[in-house]
Amino acid sequence: MLLTITTESNMEKMMKLMNISKLLCTFLLGFSISACAQEESSTANSANIVLSDELIDKFQRNTRLTILGVAQSPIDSLYQVTTDRGIFYFSKDGQYFMNAVIFNMDKGMLNETDVAMNGLRKAKVAAIESTGIVYKSPNEQYMVNVFTDITCGYCRKLHREMQDYLDAGISIRYLAYPREGLNGDVYQQMQSIWCADNPQMAMDEAKGGSTVATQSCSNAVAEHYTTGGAVGVSGTPNIVLSNGSIIGGYQPAGALLNEIKKRLGQ
Repeated sequence: MLLTITTESNMEKMMKLMNISKLLCTFLLGFSISACAQEESSTANSANIVLSDELIDKFQRNTRLTILGVAQSPIDSLYQVTTDRGIFYFSKDGQYFMNAVIFNMDKGMLNETDVAMNGLRKAKVAAIESTGIVYKSPNEQYMVNVFTDITCGYCRKLHREMQDYLDAGISIRYLAYPREGLNGDVYQQMQSIWCADNPQMAMDEAKGGSTVATQSCSNAVAEHYTTGGAVGVSGTPNIVLSNGSIIGGYQPAGALLNEIKKRLGQ
C-alpha cells in the first residue's frame, strides 16, 4: 500500500501568505476610506452650505440682497440665507424666495427664525458696540443697545426717562438709526452728535429738540444704520439685549427690566 503524503513547497507557502496579506490590506484600505468618507461627510454637514454660482447669481440678481451665509433651515426643502438685510429662505431648486417667520409647533411655537436672527444680531451688534454713546448706570445690572433716531417721538420719551432706566440698573448704549436713511438733515445731525466733543451733551440737546452744532469727522453713523438694517431694525427705538434678542419699541423702565429678565431666563 502506498501512502501518498502531499506537502507544500516553500514557494507555495509564500504565495498563500502573499494572497492573505493582499486580502487583509484590501480590507483595511476599504475600511480606512469608508471611515474617512464618513468623517468628511460629517464635517460637510456641520459646515455652511456652498451654493452654486448659478443659484447665488439668481438669488442676488432677483432680490438685490448680498448673501453672507447659507445654512439648512428647519424645513428640509428650504435653505436659510443670511443676507445684508437679515434672514430669508430660498427653495433648494432655486425657484422660490421667502420672507417669512418659521414657527416650530412641536416646540411650543418656537420662533425658529428669531432664534437664528439672535445669533446674527448678537455678533453684528457686538462689532459696533465700541462706537455707541453710553449712559451708564451706577449700579449696572444690564446693558442694552438702543437703535435711536433724534426726531422719533418715543425715542425722545425714552431719553426723557433716562434716569429711570439708570436707577433700575439698566445702562443704555445708543446706536444711530436715522429713519430717513443716509441722506438728509437727521443723518447730518446724528453725525454731528457722534463727532461732538461731548456726544452725550449733544445727544441731550438733539433729543430735547435743539439743533446741534455742525461737526465733521470720521464716524460710525452709517455703519450703525446698515447694521441695524441687517439685524431686523425697521423703526426706532429698537432695543437689542445681550443674547441678541430684540424688543421693538419703547418700554418704560419697569416693564423693560421685567422683559430683560424674561428674555434672559432670570
